[in-house]
Amino acid sequence: MGTHVIKMPDIGEGIAQVELVEWFVKVGDEIAEDQVVADVMTDKATVEIPSPVSGKVLALGGQPGEVMAVGSELIRIEVQGSGNHVEAAPQKAVPAAPASPVSETQAPVQTAQPDVTRAAAQPAAVAAPTHTAMVPRQAGDKPLASPAVRKRAMDAGIELRYVHGSGPAGRILHEDLDAFISKPHSVASQAPSAAAKRTDSEQVPVIGLRRKIAQRMQDAKRRVAHFSYVEEIDVTALEALRQHLNAKHGDSRGKLTLLPLLVRALVVALRDFPQINATYDDEAQVITRHGAVHVGIATQGDNGLMVPVLRHAEAASLWANAAEISRLAQAARSNKASREELSGSTITLTSLGALGGIVSTPVVNTPEVAIVGVNRMVERPVVIDGQIVVRKMMNLSSSFDHRVVDGMDAALFIQAVRGLLEQPACLFVE
Repeated sequence: MGTHVIKMPDIGEGIAQVELVEWFVKVGDEIAEDQVVADVMTDKATVEIPSPVSGKVLALGGQPGEVMAVGSELIRIEVQGSGNHVEAAPQKAVPAAPASPVSETQAPVQTAQPDVTRAAAQPAAVAAPTHTAMVPRQAGDKPLASPAVRKRAMDAGIELRYVHGSGPAGRILHEDLDAFISKPHSVASQAPSAAAKRTDSEQVPVIGLRRKIAQRMQDAKRRVAHFSYVEEIDVTALEALRQHLNAKHGDSRGKLTLLPLLVRALVVALRDFPQINATYDDEAQVITRHGAVHVGIATQGDNGLMVPVLRHAEAASLWANAAEISRLAQAARSNKASREELSGSTITLTSLGALGGIVSTPVVNTPEVAIVGVNRMVERPVVIDGQIVVRKMMNLSSSFDHRVVDGMDAALFIQAVRGLLEQPACLFVE
């Protein structure tokens, strides 16, 4: 048997270190070739690390949340054959020198050598994770169970953290569910009363994507001179156009949401406001105005906020942009978006959909200088030509970097977007 060591790979773009986000294996597991063993995060994206060999996990090189250098040891695997790692051999004892005539009775001194092989195979800094079954488990502890067991427990209304697991590492088996169900008062006796005083608390490590979001938001608020501008828009005609296009072309070209229409409005308006489709390097004191419109689409996933990039929105059709927005959103939500898909935006569009509220103050996605926020569409009475009518209204809440964008330019830009959305035929007039 030999030892194969997987080192933290060089993911590219000059990255010297990455954050270890999650392990999918533990010490003692048998793993297969190409099996994903861990997720690591760069400053842009989460990357899966597969194993190039099959074998048994001997040691893990870090804990979730640790920042590890490229080239450092990630995982150690016992494999058939010689492996790729040669342990340092114990030093041989140095033969004693012949006794000197001055002290012929002095015995040679030999220093005991450490067990290098054992120390290398089992690094003291990393311990195998344990999953001792506890009933009840602490809040936040995720019990081990197969999808079939989880579905059965869900259908029966059973919270798995109250079920004792008799399987390996405390895994909950079907037999454990049977035993639990046979005791009808078990849940009531173990679950806390909804009206009882609670003294529990939970500490959630800020790691992975959540740490990156926190760092970027803190950096943006510290470095950018934010100011926000809110405008009310009558989107009645725009919504009527969207519904008409979906009725006519939805089956053949795909359904349109408001987002591709909003992207089209940004593309057209930015032609007259190049200072807003820009990025600012505040260390070099250089503003770069971009001809291409690469729109960041803020997307909320299970793990946090990501901003995949719709590239060259100025050169694509309405339906092409719609399809790409859908693809990027799906990739982001499933943590499959690549580094290239999560970088290079020149302006960001953010929307909370039906939860959009009335007004928001979005944070500029540095090094960009502008972000456009979409609030909820609502029907309400407005006055038009002295008559009270019901219209579909929506606010745009946008933020700008005041170091680069003047207040007047920001207001004129949003007014241009408003004019395009309220008269949507202008979106397609060249």
